[in-house]
Amino acid sequence: MERLFGTDGVRGVANIKLTPELALKVARAGGYFLGKDTERPTFVLGRDTRCSGDMIKGAVIAGLCSIGGDVIDVGILPTPGIAYLTKRLKATGGVVISASHNPIVDNGIKFFDSNGFKLSDDMEDAIERLTKEEKDLPRPIGADIGRVKRLDDAGDMYAKYLMSQVGIKLDGIRVVLDCAYGASYSIAPYIYRALGAEVISINDDPVGEKINVNCGSTHPEVIKEKTREYQGSIGISFDGDSDRVILVDEEGNILDGDHILAILGIELSKKNLLKNNVVVGTVLSNIGLEKALSKYGIRLLRAQVGDRYVLEEMFRSDAVIGGEPSGHIIYLPSVTTGDGIFTSLMTIKILKEANKPLSSFKGIMIRYPQISENIKVKDKFGIMTTKDMKSLIEEVNNIIGNKGRCIIRPSGTEDYLRVTLEGEDEGFIKELLKDIRKRIEEIDNAYF
Repeated sequence: MERLFGTDGVRGVANIKLTPELALKVARAGGYFLGKDTERPTFVLGRDTRCSGDMIKGAVIAGLCSIGGDVIDVGILPTPGIAYLTKRLKATGGVVISASHNPIVDNGIKFFDSNGFKLSDDMEDAIERLTKEEKDLPRPIGADIGRVKRLDDAGDMYAKYLMSQVGIKLDGIRVVLDCAYGASYSIAPYIYRALGAEVISINDDPVGEKINVNCGSTHPEVIKEKTREYQGSIGISFDGDSDRVILVDEEGNILDGDHILAILGIELSKKNLLKNNVVVGTVLSNIGLEKALSKYGIRLLRAQVGDRYVLEEMFRSDAVIGGEPSGHIIYLPSVTTGDGIFTSLMTIKILKEANKPLSSFKGIMIRYPQISENIKVKDKFGIMTTKDMKSLIEEVNNIIGNKGRCIIRPSGTEDYLRVTLEGEDEGFIKELLKDIRKRIEEIDNAYF
């Protein structure tokens, strides 16, 4: 059986790869692992708006209750809200049913520990072993079977917390929100209006058939175009579970996670709030981010792709902020995982305090040309171990030298190799990517 856990939990096409039967097994294994030292474990459970959400939720609830765990059902809520409530309610763990930015046919299951942090590789490995071994896990009966409780004010609790962390009114600011038909559909507009901002909200219905479809943070052109309709506005685009965000300034410039991280890191440093003068990015973070931070004496540390790997590096280096180009930003004094709403609020607070438009920060980072492509392969892990693939990577690195970077890695959530090239000459790296794609397809056909 292939590995269940990817870079962000267990994901797959709902009812094909992620079946209710598998969801039940994963929930039983995860519930047991997280709650084995607790007499009566409690789990906070929430989801995004996907059509398969109810089906997977039913299986997960059954799994958790069947090992004696009580469930606090918070309904549709952003992933970071579930992380916050897990810690706030002193639960044993949190469970999110979401495939984040993935297509609507996918769904996923990810866990948080009692402090609202994603699990380490070792912890996920342990849950995976329990799932696959189908070991005899507890089967309580009678009153010892878990119960389910609905928490109707979960959204209010999360919203009030975020507003308390911002501590500033947003009067005079107009925002255009793209909620991607996802988990932020109601709570993001509510928070911004409660803080005094004028809000134009699009794709803000909980329609699972449309989640992430030509909208949200993976389609920034949508929020860019909408922001142009309202001069002087700030565009804010979330993904399906609102753990990432992309911004658009009033001139129509798109600011991805690297650009946002540059703004936040530099401003925190100016206020002596950037511990150890370190910011954590990933191997995919643009060279431009590294150069922008270095002007202020800030070091960029690179982790593996995945916000939980960013978090692990933040713990190792005692950093307070880290993130990914996709818009996952973690600011540990306030949140335990990527939080799109909080990140947008934190950025706008800087603008409000400085009395500057977002466009005034567009030159803080010069982005080097970077192109990426997903290449379908039969065995994304196996191909990376072949002699020909190792030879290809070495050859490409020799061609690029110190004028750019090449990253070839298995996708953590889909059956692709993700190839990313970065360099000064965009035309050159585009031609190089064509050659790489051809070589990878040849290697894939030869070995598998």
